[in-house]
Amino acid sequence: MLNLFYSSDKIEAGCDEVGRGCLAGPVVAAAVILPKSCEIDGLTDSKKLSESQRIKLGPEIKKLALAWAVAEVSPAEIDAINILQATYKAMHLAVKQLKTKPELLLIDGNRFKPFKDVPHVCIIKGDSQYLSIAAASVLAKNYRDKLMKDLHHHYPNYGWIKNVGYPTVEHRTGIEKFGVTPHHRLSFQLLKKQLDLFE
Repeated sequence: MLNLFYSSDKIEAGCDEVGRGCLAGPVVAAAVILPKSCEIDGLTDSKKLSESQRIKLGPEIKKLALAWAVAEVSPAEIDAINILQATYKAMHLAVKQLKTKPELLLIDGNRFKPFKDVPHVCIIKGDSQYLSIAAASVLAKNYRDKLMKDLHHHYPNYGWIKNVGYPTVEHRTGIEKFGVTPHHRLSFQLLKKQLDLFE
């Protein structure tokens, strides 16, 4: 059973990101404010849910949320400012879009760049502890997966419909054979030989 809130007297926004370790596509973050008495059956860390479960939960989260937002930072900007800063920026953009101003941010992970005057608390594995962070993880994952699967139809040589940009063998083989696309992160180690894995 996930915790409904961290603080009983503050408007909390759960924040999470997806796509940090990908070779292609944006990093995506979501922020969600849920009612203190919210119940969403089956909601947990998006990594523990099947694709069909995540897709089913998405509309329910949006319907029950007091406010929610999703934001992305492009591969080009990831290359320019680095993935950690891009992750912070995606979270900031998501929080900024919330129609209700949060009084406390619950951040999944152990580091965060403060957002304006809103206090925050970092929670390791927060998406498996707090409902609002789990909700954010599902919305971010659904958004990014759909985006990468749509891109697959324009760039079918990398297996994005299955790996959604993560560094699978199929993805790296596609880069070797067909080169990079405008959606690849050029600052990342795209090929195995860059990692000295070729003997």
